[in-house]
Amino acid sequence: MKKVLFLMCVMSMVFTAARTGDAPSATIEWGMTSIDFGEIEYNKPITAEFVFKNPGMMPLMITDVKPSCGCTVADFPKEPIMSGKGGVIKVTFDAKEEGYFAKTINVYSNAQGGMTKLYIEGIVVK
Repeated sequence: MKKVLFLMCVMSMVFTAARTGDAPSATIEWGMTSIDFGEIEYNKPITAEFVFKNPGMMPLMITDVKPSCGCTVADFPKEPIMSGKGGVIKVTFDAKEEGYFAKTINVYSNAQGGMTKLYIEGIVVK
């Protein structure tokens, strides 16, 4: 019942805003969008946490998070992030090859702009 009421409120706000031309939107505000791990140990996965919040007027929905390769896995909130609240996207890199690495993580959402790029980099050493 709470979900139905919530969805009705959101739809009402969107339809009202569409009529007035002043549509409220979700927004993502990042603590940081790039993390340099420096030197990390070979064959030892490492996790980065990208902290964000929604200072916008609408609930924020992270619809998908896509790392640039199979050696990186992302975990992200599946529930709406309400206005004024925040969350964390965890990105784990599996350090199975020596040398420098730089990975991009695309975050898709209903926020202004629709997509944000996050970056991790470092050097894997034995």
